[in-house]
Amino acid sequence: MPTLKTFWTDETGATALEYALIAALIFLVASTAILAWGDSMKDHYETLGDKIGGALTD
Repeated sequence: MPTLKTFWTDETGATALEYALIAALIFLVASTAILAWGDSMKDHYETLGDKIGGALTD
């Protein structure tokens, strides 16, 4: 049983796990922001294209 107790109280990998969780959180936030910005830019370009197309046909 001492090996199980030693394993349970061992915290040597905790720092690496914490850094991995922080990196995953940063990745999720960044990818969500990029996707939201991309959708917003798509809408702007579609509006701009419609206005240019309307001005060219007049």
